[in-house]
Amino acid sequence: MGINEPLAEYSARLESRRATLQRYDKLDSTISFLRLAAAGAFLIAAWLIWTSAALPGWTLLASTAVFFGLVIYHDRVFRKRDRARKTVRFYEEGIARIEDRWIGRGRSDFTLAGESHLYAPDLDIFGKASLFELLCTARTSSGEATLANWLCSPAVRDEILLRQQAIDEMRNNLDLREDFAVLGDDVRSAIRPELARWSEAPATLNSAAGRRAAFGLAILNTGAVLYYMIAGAALPVMCILPLSIVFARMQRRRVLSVLGAIEEPQRELKVLRLALERLERERFQSPKLVGLQAALQKERQSSSEEIRKFLRLTVLVDSQRNQFFRPISYVLMWGTQFAYAIENWRRRNGPEVARWLAAVGELEALCALAGYAYEHPNDPFPEIVDGGPLLDAQELRHPLLPSDKCVPNSVKLGGELQLFVVSGSNMSGKSTLLRTIGVNVALALAGAPVRARSFRVSPVNMGATLRVQDSLQTGTSRFYAEIQRLRQIVDLTAEPLPVLFLLDEILHGTNSHDRAIGAEGIMRGLIDHRAIGLVTTHDLALARAAEALAPRAANVHFEDHLENGKMIFDYRLRPGVVQKSNALELMRTVGLNV
Repeated sequence: MGINEPLAEYSARLESRRATLQRYDKLDSTISFLRLAAAGAFLIAAWLIWTSAALPGWTLLASTAVFFGLVIYHDRVFRKRDRARKTVRFYEEGIARIEDRWIGRGRSDFTLAGESHLYAPDLDIFGKASLFELLCTARTSSGEATLANWLCSPAVRDEILLRQQAIDEMRNNLDLREDFAVLGDDVRSAIRPELARWSEAPATLNSAAGRRAAFGLAILNTGAVLYYMIAGAALPVMCILPLSIVFARMQRRRVLSVLGAIEEPQRELKVLRLALERLERERFQSPKLVGLQAALQKERQSSSEEIRKFLRLTVLVDSQRNQFFRPISYVLMWGTQFAYAIENWRRRNGPEVARWLAAVGELEALCALAGYAYEHPNDPFPEIVDGGPLLDAQELRHPLLPSDKCVPNSVKLGGELQLFVVSGSNMSGKSTLLRTIGVNVALALAGAPVRARSFRVSPVNMGATLRVQDSLQTGTSRFYAEIQRLRQIVDLTAEPLPVLFLLDEILHGTNSHDRAIGAEGIMRGLIDHRAIGLVTTHDLALARAAEALAPRAANVHFEDHLENGKMIFDYRLRPGVVQKSNALELMRTVGLNV
């Protein structure tokens, strides 16, 4: 499937949804006019009946019925128009991603990993124009967190393969991805992490005796009131009502605590139920997706049906606010009984809510990666190999750069060759190469396709030093921050998973003598511990370190040349050490007298 096929499908669906939106916009205007006309007809009929009895009374009822019928129908039109508007936005954003116009349109304010993460800040995983902004179509906090965790920590081989199968199954399922996008804004604003904390909090009302007492008193109250209405005897009411009042007073604080805490969960669970219902309707084949559906089953009851039971309880609780029903609610001990029922629901289902949120979060993360796979049909799934470490990338490109501006390069590390020392002049492409490798490895180990002709990789822990900064607040220099990061990466080699290191301009904050000795020692220590990676440098003296570490290390470089006073780069990785520097030429081109 070529890149034009997803674009054509998105464009066709966009035109269809825009036509639907226009239809509902016109219908909205028509209904608004008819509602105004119905209201005017009611007023005219009322005036004529009041002044001259020129119209029969049923005309008032007819105009009222028409008005409220239009109100109900208008509400349905509002909901359908809102859905159409969201689907239009969904396909507009998809087309923007395909056409490389996505920067600033996605979620650029999300972050999971702080500056202490060993590669997320260095590889533009989060932030504006980041991998997360490109990928994330999730609309729940759980979905965003799941996707972020996948990008920031490698999965084991079996899990990666399961995700690949699920993504491959979902990539062409546009209807499912569209339906989740329709829930979109409502879900993000509704479902918060606090929902799981509320559901798992210790029960405030957990006494079976108290629940039975509330039910018994409600029965007695009802019987006493009915007996009074039939026989006129007030004694039963006078005896039982004080007991009910005392019991209600004893329970009042805890009942109010329970009922006062359900407003937000009620709204959140209402939206979560919509997401779960959509997931339950789908028929999946891949083991990962089948397992997610199975996680939403509780014995014979689906998760959405369990939430529906809770929502029924909240509706019944709200009914006591009706001024006509309120006196009856006192007799039936309405609030107390339903507070016990809600606590009983929390006791049975509270631990399941976190699991439901996790299942929806995983599905949304898979949807996001499936959308990326669909929009980049030429990107293959990587081959995940056992053992390692291994990185074999052929014609590798950066997924955040437009395809027509990417220059592919191939890199193979593993076995005897563990290290490339990359030399080259300023702006020649050294740092971009490290980021290209790192971002694609993050995609591969999350289960997503990669931007390459072919890609083989073993699960690895990654560490990078492309964006290490000094800190005025902590009094840390850039050099000290770098050696701290290097120590973290070295420590990472003690873990069972092999390490992939991406070190940019290693130790450039110190003198050449110390730099050469320190860099060679760090590189030797890393490859002695089975790590693989790349080190970039301006200092050609460091190229001798690769010679000292041969055959486990090799020199590669980028070239440039000056043409009509302008630096020209081809961004092609070549074997060996770069033979010249462009620093003086660059200074002269900006007008410095050197």
